[in-house]
Amino acid sequence: MSAVLRADVSETPRSFGSDVIVHAVGLAKYFDVSPPWLNRVLENKSRAILHAVDGVSFDIKRGETLSLVGESGCGKSTVARLLVGLYVPTKGHVEFFGRDLREMNSQRGRSLRQKLQMIFQDPFASLNPRWRVADIIAEPLKAHGLMKDKAEIMARVDELLQQVRLAPADKTKYPHQFSGGQRQRLSIARALATKPEFLVCDEPTSALDVSVQAQVLNLMKDLQREMGLTYLFISHNLAVVHHISDRVGVMYLGKIVELATRTTLFGTPRHPYTRMLLDAIPDLEMSGRARTPVAGEVPNPLNPPSGCTFHPRCPHANERCRAEVPLLKVYRHAGGETQAACHGVEEDRI
Repeated sequence: MSAVLRADVSETPRSFGSDVIVHAVGLAKYFDVSPPWLNRVLENKSRAILHAVDGVSFDIKRGETLSLVGESGCGKSTVARLLVGLYVPTKGHVEFFGRDLREMNSQRGRSLRQKLQMIFQDPFASLNPRWRVADIIAEPLKAHGLMKDKAEIMARVDELLQQVRLAPADKTKYPHQFSGGQRQRLSIARALATKPEFLVCDEPTSALDVSVQAQVLNLMKDLQREMGLTYLFISHNLAVVHHISDRVGVMYLGKIVELATRTTLFGTPRHPYTRMLLDAIPDLEMSGRARTPVAGEVPNPLNPPSGCTFHPRCPHANERCRAEVPLLKVYRHAGGETQAACHGVEEDRI
């Protein structure tokens, strides 16, 4: 497979059905990171609550890829874990195929678990080093009771290995005998075992070399076309996001600050934080356009700023930004339609 990121066959955007398979409303996850009780008493300290995700809402339609981007610690991976049931939401809820995701942990929700799988960031840590590839890929089939005949299971393992461009003979090997890119292919094969419809991909290429990243991304796009998969893609690499996404959500300190189609967000970004992220990309074409460097540091999430949490770093902040939390609103402009949480955009100052 070529190590070059392939462009879409058509420049026109893919059309999606009206059916929304993931519907997240006011999703929030808080973590109690307080010192032990005795330390709080002796040192006169109060509880410390980390708002990792704070009121995130979005829809994902069948067959599309929604990407979440942002600096480390913005809550992207926490959203991913909420969507697969690894975390229980503190507030809000997620509907998956019209059913509350909390049903997934019940006997009645077994069918939901089969439709939803996750690809993790580190392909070596997510694979059992003591198991052969055949056992790793066959585990979901056995856990869900989809197949019991050994010959039938091995035939399915062979089929999955071929789908991710590996050889059936590889099923007798151990994870350490593969390269990083091949191990991620094994993780994808395991995720596809139950024939899911929705995959949560938590930075699946960040641990790989650039050329290998391209191979894995091209494979994921091929599988999406062949199998009609829907992705939530988590990444901090804007080049990767531009290649694989249909829509992009930009997160900052646990909130989505901008949400738009890939073309609209990269062509006409509205939120100052999105513009700063895009300006940080090296200008290989030497266009000479004005660029604003990303200023300042991400605030302490245990003690976030008042009002808009981005205002200490924003060149357009005013008194309203420092006092009032902006809401995510829809704006229509020449470049398309954007959801942005920014007083400056609302007041037409940006």
